[in-house]
Amino acid sequence: MKADYVIVGAGSAGCVLANRLTEDGRTRVVLIEAGGRDTHPLIHIPAGFMKLLDHPALTWGFHAEPDPGTAGRAILYPRGRVLGGSSSINGLIYVRGQPEDFDHWAQAGNRGWSFDDVLPYFKKSEHWEGEENAWRGKGGPLFTSRMTEIPALCRAAVDAGREIGLEYHEDVNALPLGGIGFCQQTRGGRRRASAARTYLKPAMRRQNLEVIVKALVTRILFDGKRAVGVEVRRGGKIERVDAESEVILAAGAIGSPHLLQLSGVGAPEHLRKIGVALRHPLPGVGQNLQDHYIARISYPVSGVATINEKSKGLSLLGEVLRYLFLGKGILTYSASLVAASVKVLPESATPDVQCAFAPGSFKEGQIGELDDFPGVTAGVWQMRPLSRGTVLAKSPDPTAAPAINPRYLSEETDRRAIAEGLKLLRRFFAAPSLARHVGAEILPGPKIKTDEEFVDYARRNGSTVYHASCTCRMGTDTLSVVDEELRVRGLTNLRVVDASVMPAVTSTNTNAPTIMIAEKGADMIGRAARSAAPRAKAA
Repeated sequence: MKADYVIVGAGSAGCVLANRLTEDGRTRVVLIEAGGRDTHPLIHIPAGFMKLLDHPALTWGFHAEPDPGTAGRAILYPRGRVLGGSSSINGLIYVRGQPEDFDHWAQAGNRGWSFDDVLPYFKKSEHWEGEENAWRGKGGPLFTSRMTEIPALCRAAVDAGREIGLEYHEDVNALPLGGIGFCQQTRGGRRRASAARTYLKPAMRRQNLEVIVKALVTRILFDGKRAVGVEVRRGGKIERVDAESEVILAAGAIGSPHLLQLSGVGAPEHLRKIGVALRHPLPGVGQNLQDHYIARISYPVSGVATINEKSKGLSLLGEVLRYLFLGKGILTYSASLVAASVKVLPESATPDVQCAFAPGSFKEGQIGELDDFPGVTAGVWQMRPLSRGTVLAKSPDPTAAPAINPRYLSEETDRRAIAEGLKLLRRFFAAPSLARHVGAEILPGPKIKTDEEFVDYARRNGSTVYHASCTCRMGTDTLSVVDEELRVRGLTNLRVVDASVMPAVTSTNTNAPTIMIAEKGADMIGRAARSAAPRAKAA
């Protein structure tokens, strides 16, 4: 099998690339996905994400390594393994991040990645249900929507934010950022707007795109320092897919560094240790893992409805009917409905923690099973963590999961931020608009008072926000993996285009920035092909 471009991974980035690179009707693309098609009904129901995070057929089943930052727990680390990747199982939150995030990327030597540079790609990707303006796009593939309805408890949460001094913003993706507002979703109508639905499905009608599912890419094939294709395991057989122009890794912040290491690209000492022959030394592969780490606070509720009771018995039946006939109700809800960006550390120049509010509560503070009584929860994470972790292959076996260790809370600043963030949430719930509805704090509980106790609670009860990034980071130093054009350093015809190339994790959710990266990456690849064509013709 042969194509101009071979894309590894049909997640958020891979679906964008497959669509954009085949728009001309001539460029041949093969897109390879380890998982299957996105036919499971819960993928398409927004609230279905709660049942998908540990789904054995739709995720990789990863767990992070036990670490002091998680009190020795091997926490669940969900990554989608299905068309659409993690955009098919995530909490549907659409938020781009602060402009300073991208300006920092550019200031670190990555020309062309400032906020002014990337804003056109955010807009290009987006089909915003509101009016197009300087910040929002209309007519792109990705449906972005307001919540279908705002529960009374969420309105009370916004009022409480105002009462503690936060500014309300009608559009949390318009500038200036910071303050409090209602979340936006990657949802079109009543259904999830995954990258598979919005980008890939329309492109699959094109003759120049071939999508291969249930196929595991086991290694990149090289001719010297030039990537020429990939080896694929499918149906018990080993196949080869050749790339005449480029191999593009879009396997995510876990999959892309893992595949590079399996292919002999990485730190020589690590590859020698696991028995992989060195192809090209690149010590930054799998380093610099960054993620957001969330700790939640929860309360019982009275006098106002919550998801907890609406999701049971006859109430649930009513919600199903509302969803089917009106496209509204709790089945359209995302992971949070209200978001606040707040500055809690004196040295921060901009907001440094993100607060997420949901009109329901979870057993042990973990997303999945709701409490048996009416409840409410809010979580907080540090926007720009300083802790750095790793993704490292454990063996040459491509079916063996890599060792994932974000090393949460390993930096003092991160510990200070989570403690101050949890204290902020207490002030939030003590504001009059929420205080009238909530009882005595359940988690972490009133006995937790000191900074050390808050940090200990976060270690024992915190979890990932599913924002793995930066493991093949873009940059100019010895630990960078790709250059500003997303080309793997020291190799030819090989790029990485996904969340792993972020030099630093964005301040908020990472799905929107990942789609932006792929839009910009597709433009780069197209320009490179057009500039190469005259040279090839002249030769």
